[in-house]
Amino acid sequence: MPVFAAPDGPIHSATRVTTIVRADEKTGHLVRSVIVRPTVVSPETKPSAALPTDRPQASPSVAVDSSDLIDMIDRIAAEQGVEDSLVHSVIRAESNYNPSAVSTKGAQGIMQLIPSTAKRFGVNNAFDVRDNILGGVKYLKFLLDYYQNDYVRAIAAYNAGEAAVDKYNGVPPYSETVNYVYRVAQNLKTARAVRTSTAKAAETTPPAETYKRIETSVGSDGRIYYRTP
Repeated sequence: MPVFAAPDGPIHSATRVTTIVRADEKTGHLVRSVIVRPTVVSPETKPSAALPTDRPQASPSVAVDSSDLIDMIDRIAAEQGVEDSLVHSVIRAESNYNPSAVSTKGAQGIMQLIPSTAKRFGVNNAFDVRDNILGGVKYLKFLLDYYQNDYVRAIAAYNAGEAAVDKYNGVPPYSETVNYVYRVAQNLKTARAVRTSTAKAAETTPPAETYKRIETSVGSDGRIYYRTP
């Protein structure tokens, strides 16, 4: 069973996704919420949680609450021809959306670019969110092209570099890289499941009714008249 699959390949989800639709009491519009419940992953594919990693470890409670940031990531991913769910999965593993993150090895920003990689892909300021995302996505695009859309090797190279992946003809036997590839894989399964669930809910949810205000007035004949503006 592959750890990764390209968007058009099989996806082995390790999550249960529930979509809840409620009516907003003030506007009457329907509001959709998506809840993702992780399930147990088989131990034969899961590396030890104690494996060391160089990446900054943000709190699991950190959440993305900026729709502008999400839109920016999705837009840049689309412009560069990279699956947006993959970009989000890498960002979550790298910095958990922290634009000020710095690793012990000097990787910087939301996509954790080391200075040489940032320079290589035209990033002048690694702490500028847009520049960092653009540089990181360009690097992902380069790796996907280089490894002919092999997600496993591309993600391993994002962590350990192309030289290490080429040397071992696959994921290098580094504990950090093995753990990193696993975490991105799980993030990707979750992100794809949420995308699929949201799209299905959008297809089946009827449009919310539009309510108009009713105004009343008394005519010259003494009768009450009703109208909508």
